[in-house]
Amino acid sequence: MRNYFGLIVLVILMSACKNQSKSQEVQTAQTPTQEESEWIYLFDGTSTEGWRGYNMETLPPGWIIKDSTLTFDTELGMEQDYKGGKDIIYGAEEFENFELYMEWKLPEGGNSGIFYHVKEGYDGPPVVSPEYQLIDDENYARIHDLTAYNTSLGYTDKPEELKPLQQTGADYAMHPPKADKTLHPVGEWNSSKIVFTPEKVEHWLNGELLLSFVPWDEAWQEKKNSDKWKNSPDYGKFKTGYIALQDHSSPIWFRNIKIKKL
Repeated sequence: MRNYFGLIVLVILMSACKNQSKSQEVQTAQTPTQEESEWIYLFDGTSTEGWRGYNMETLPPGWIIKDSTLTFDTELGMEQDYKGGKDIIYGAEEFENFELYMEWKLPEGGNSGIFYHVKEGYDGPPVVSPEYQLIDDENYARIHDLTAYNTSLGYTDKPEELKPLQQTGADYAMHPPKADKTLHPVGEWNSSKIVFTPEKVEHWLNGELLLSFVPWDEAWQEKKNSDKWKNSPDYGKFKTGYIALQDHSSPIWFRNIKIKKL
C-alpha cells in the first residue's frame, strides 16, 4: 500500500513538471511573435503600398518590385551630370523616434541614401532631412568626376576623392562613419540601421555601430551652420516626418524595410 501511494505521488510530481515545462515552452515561443509585432513593415517584398514620389501622388517611373525587392531600375548616371532625381517617401505615416532597419545593395559606382524626418514642399529631401549615405566607397571616385562638386564645398585638397563625410554610413556632410567598418562588396547585400531619439542618433552597418551624435545640441548646430547646410535653414530641424529613399541616377535594391517606434 505504501509503495502504491508513493507511485501516485511520483506520477503527480512528474505531471506537474511536464505542465510547467510546456508553459515555459509556450512563453518562449510567444516571445519572438510579441517582439516582431513591434515592427511596422514599410516594404515586405510584395507591395509598394504607402510609397510615392516626393511631392507626388504616385511612384515615379523606374521604382518597381523585382524579385521581391524594391528596385530603382535605371542605367547608372554620372555624378557630374546629376541634376536631381525622383526620390520616394513612405507617405502613409510620419515617424518621430524610431529604429529603422533595411537591407540594400548597389552596383559598381552606385549611390543612394536613406532620409528621415522628411517634409514635403521643398526641392528635395536633402535640403531638409538628414541622410544615411549609401555609396560604392571603393569605386565611386574612379568612375565619377567629383572635382567640381567637392571644390564647390571647399574641398581643395584632393577634390577628386570621396571624402569621409560622403562615404557609406555617414550622416551625410555632418558626421563621418568609423574608418574600419565592414562594407560588403558591390552586388552583395548590406544591412543598415538608424536609431533616432532626442538623446542620441546611431548609424549601424552590418551589425556594427558606425557613429553616434546628439541631435540639435551646440556641436550639431555648429556643424550644420559651417558646411554644406549653412544655406539650408530648415535642414534637420523637424522632429517628425516621413522616411525616404534616394534616386541618385543609380540602380539600387532594397528589401526587408521595417521600423519600430521608440
